Formats: sequence, structure tokens, C-alpha cells
Amino acid sequence: MPGLPFFLALETRVWDALAAGDARADRACLSAGFLGVYPTGFAGRDDHAGQLADGPTVARYRIEDARLLPLGAGRALLAYRAVYTRPGHSGSEAMYVSSIWAEEDGRWLNIFSQDSVETDTAPV
Repeated sequence: MPGLPFFLALETRVWDALAAGDARADRACLSAGFLGVYPTGFAGRDDHAGQLADGPTVARYRIEDARLLPLGAGRALLAYRAVYTRPGHSGSEAMYVSSIWAEEDGRWLNIFSQDSVETDTAPV
């Protein structure tokens, strides 16, 4: 099983796609059966990538306090705190994220993600 740096690199690809407004790169990180659970409701892979139709959703971000929980062969949960700034905003926001990554046909893909918004944040 790969370690924490491997899964942080995978998760960073998703955040980089959000920062670049690159729906194709975002979609490539997610399983066809991806399920997102967010304060706004449930989302599939097309919903997640579709949020980039108008451009980037993140200007800057950092990942803190990452933890890895192996879930068995070819499965792992990455949990962390994300601090980020949205384009055109000066204030930062934070949330706790849990992402499950699974190995499918030799590729690691995100199959599940849940965000829990934090109400008190520090600057990016």
C-alpha cells in the first residue's frame, strides 16, 4: 500500500484542477461512480467537474494535518484540513475533507469525498 505522500499527491491533483479551472483534469481523478457529499448535497463525477464550467473555484489552497487510513487491499481514506481562498475573495475558508481512493485497473481514482465546512479560519 502506498503511503501518505502518494495519496497527498493524488489529492493535490484534484485541488490543482480546481485552481486551474481544468474540468478534464478533475474528471480524470474521479471514478465513474464517484460520490461527493457536500454541504450543498450529493454530487457525481460530472457534477464535480461541472463546477469548473465558469473557471477556477479555488485561487489558493493548502492541505494541513493529513492522515491516512488504509481500508484494505487497493483502498485508502485520506483525511485532512484544507484552507483555501476562492477567486475574487480575500478571506480564506477551511474545511475538513475525507477522500477515499481506490485502485481500479491499475489506476488510483477518487471514489468518495466528503467536506465538512469549518466556521473559523486562518489566512492562507
